[in-house]
Amino acid sequence: MNLKIRLPSPPSAVGAPPGDGVPRGDLAGFRRYLRQDATSGFLVFLVALPLCLGIAVASGFPPIAGVFTAIVGGLLATFISDSELTIKGPAAGLIVIVLGAMQALGYTGSDAAADFQAYRWLLAIGCAAGIVQIVFGLVRAGVLGDFFPTAVVHGMLAAIGCIIILKQVPVALGRKAAAEPLEILRELPETVAGMNPAIACIGVVSLVILFGMPVIKQKLGNGWLTALPAQLVVLLAAVPLGMAFDLSREHAYSFAGCEHRLGPTFLVGVPANLTAAITAPDFSVFTDAGRRGTAIFWVLMLALVGNLESLLSAKAIDMVDPWRRKTNLDRDLVAVGVANVASASIGGLPMISEIVRSKANIDNGGRTRFADLWHSLFLAGAISFMPGVLGMIPFAALAAMLVYTGCRLASPREFVNVYKIGREQLAIFTATLVGVLVTDLLVGVLIGVAVKLFIHVANGLPLRSMFKPFLEISTLDESTVQVDARGSAVFTNWLPFRRQLRQVGIQNGHNIVLNLEGTKLVDHSVMEGLHELQEEFTQAGLSLDVVGLEGHRPLSGHRFATRRLRSG
Repeated sequence: MNLKIRLPSPPSAVGAPPGDGVPRGDLAGFRRYLRQDATSGFLVFLVALPLCLGIAVASGFPPIAGVFTAIVGGLLATFISDSELTIKGPAAGLIVIVLGAMQALGYTGSDAAADFQAYRWLLAIGCAAGIVQIVFGLVRAGVLGDFFPTAVVHGMLAAIGCIIILKQVPVALGRKAAAEPLEILRELPETVAGMNPAIACIGVVSLVILFGMPVIKQKLGNGWLTALPAQLVVLLAAVPLGMAFDLSREHAYSFAGCEHRLGPTFLVGVPANLTAAITAPDFSVFTDAGRRGTAIFWVLMLALVGNLESLLSAKAIDMVDPWRRKTNLDRDLVAVGVANVASASIGGLPMISEIVRSKANIDNGGRTRFADLWHSLFLAGAISFMPGVLGMIPFAALAAMLVYTGCRLASPREFVNVYKIGREQLAIFTATLVGVLVTDLLVGVLIGVAVKLFIHVANGLPLRSMFKPFLEISTLDESTVQVDARGSAVFTNWLPFRRQLRQVGIQNGHNIVLNLEGTKLVDHSVMEGLHELQEEFTQAGLSLDVVGLEGHRPLSGHRFATRRLRSG
């Protein structure tokens, strides 16, 4: 007898707060949830401001460019996307892509004229990438976020986290980082030995605050201190330290027999005239035969990686939305694409649906998409009325925030969590991470996908069943159909597999009993995808029951572990 399996809901998927209807980002929702959205928008602004500045600097852009990006995202994407809780803005996960593109276009960080030209060329590439993102949304390519295996995506993000850490640690110590991650690692002892003590003091104090605040908040529980974002506390400490070290004045000092220099170059430069800071793209990068190929490559990289990160962020936030609202991912891609075109047109960075600030929005009680609008309005007010204050922020503090962000992306817990899913998942995760570090982002991701395919082949899976689902449909009663799967259910055939289940079930109003008895392998990506699909069926008032896995052996004790058919 087949045992019906209902994949368990994650602990984070909670019900809506009592007494509230489902908030919607319409005019009525704007009025009803004005207090909650404005409050959350203000608290997210406190987190976003230093991160926007830091991400821009780490990407080779002027600091103000990151704030421009978040402002445009909140003002435009809010009214195009139906994602109620995501915050749009520059993301640490895109630093590697943007800086890589800048360096490919001639950016060195030491030649002002060449750096500015590379910046303008990249703005043109950003506009083109935004148009590609719009096209992706219009042709309903939002499903691409479900193609890449989870272990590959997490490996990519962990590698990005490692690169951010390696590139920002020298900045936090008052030194300049080398271009390649492995080169930075090799030079790290020399970097530490030659650090600027005053700047390192600011960086270390900032790191202590960032890593210590979560521990303090956990011990104290609820209270006024727990409401303070750690990034704000960093600024409250770093700015006075910068003033104490007199960073606004060019001078030298001696420490342990060595002379070190201090000056405004260690502070964020925010122009008083924002209109003058607006920079137009230079589209000659597409007409120059020598640069056209490079430009097209980075357009595709920005569009593809930006799409992937944005889709995954939107999906992750949907999973922890207290009201379980679902984002139209195609519409969200269009919104991000339109905002990216506008952002690049005035000198801003590429943006995505950013997960850290979006999670902060949920934690701070945001209700509708207007929290994103409010956060952008507060940012606009800050750069309009407080440019002098922003100009007092030390780069070392921003670098420390990015190191902290990188540590969260590449946390040891990520390795442990992936290992719990299965040893083969850890192999895929590690292969992707190492591949990105020693080659580049695209090659690293392809290495991770290739390792997963190799593991499937090693498990005896026929190639013909990898890319096409073999499904047989039979009627059980007037409201229920059974779908028998044959061959395999793996990440490479999951998209058509899911499309058929949705068509037979949700579109035609049928409950589904999915029988996986005839499959040789059901991988982790499909187990996770079936869980999400069960949630969709539940919201549609239908059921999706999974049966036939009694003869399969899970490769670990994880609820979403890969299942392989027992031999004999």
